[in-house]
Amino acid sequence: MGLIVLLVLLVLLLASVLVAILRRVRPHQDLTELVARVKSWWCMASLFFAIILANNTIALACFAFLTFWALKEYVTLLHTRPADHRSLLLAFCAIPMQYYWIGIDWYGMAIIFIPVYMFLILPAQLVLAQDTQGFVASASQMQWGLMAFVFGLSHLGLLLTLPLTAPVTVHGRTLLLFLVFVVEISDVLQYVWGKTLGRRKILPLVSPNKTWEGFIGGIASAVLCSLLMRFLTPFRIGETLLVALLITVAGFAGGAVMSAVKRDFGVKDFGQLIPGHGGMLDRVDSLCYAAPLFFHYVRYFYT
Repeated sequence: MGLIVLLVLLVLLLASVLVAILRRVRPHQDLTELVARVKSWWCMASLFFAIILANNTIALACFAFLTFWALKEYVTLLHTRPADHRSLLLAFCAIPMQYYWIGIDWYGMAIIFIPVYMFLILPAQLVLAQDTQGFVASASQMQWGLMAFVFGLSHLGLLLTLPLTAPVTVHGRTLLLFLVFVVEISDVLQYVWGKTLGRRKILPLVSPNKTWEGFIGGIASAVLCSLLMRFLTPFRIGETLLVALLITVAGFAGGAVMSAVKRDFGVKDFGQLIPGHGGMLDRVDSLCYAAPLFFHYVRYFYT
């Protein structure tokens, strides 16, 4: 784990040095967003490593807060009715319950609580408000938010606490590092490749900044980078490349879906929490899709 921390620090130091050089070479160029992005990455990396090094209770509490904030950013964009308020409260109450199941290692409940029990409970609560105008829209929006953000992101906690039949040097924390590193480096490299060589739009009506060059270049680069992180996993070389490809494509799909959500609501970002990045959801949208896929792959083959 020390090696990955050192590697990330070196990358961030390199980025900071490059920004400093650019400010000297191009003093008139507006680098405000780039500077904000690098500073935010320093903060996010430091916070993530602190969570990884903490005990399970603290780490799960931090993931629960991340999930709460992500759902909050989504709910803020919804056009809610007075009849929705109690159901929304229930939706937020589902967050500590979901992480409680994870904390006590009750996998069976954690995996069905949101998709089954909350799926049944939320519409029932909406019915009690006796307002049928907009009922289907409200129920659908809440259910989707719970599945995408609460259920999807809770797989980070499930991965953290996952018992493995793998070498003792590999455990949930190392796999979590691998997942986050590969998915986030893919996001960054897709942005870099797109800005550098991007010509052909991949989803012009959904996310105009995403290009085929960025998609292919970013994912290919991240898949190759995953080999540097193979020591964090029980995977062989070929399997590492395959898994990295799966989670980076899933991460791209997650980002594209969240872009469609923002387009629907007419906003550029989900929030302004992270300077240069937008809201919490703008940073973890890829993980909403990649984390469940990665967790279930590892659980099926390595537990």
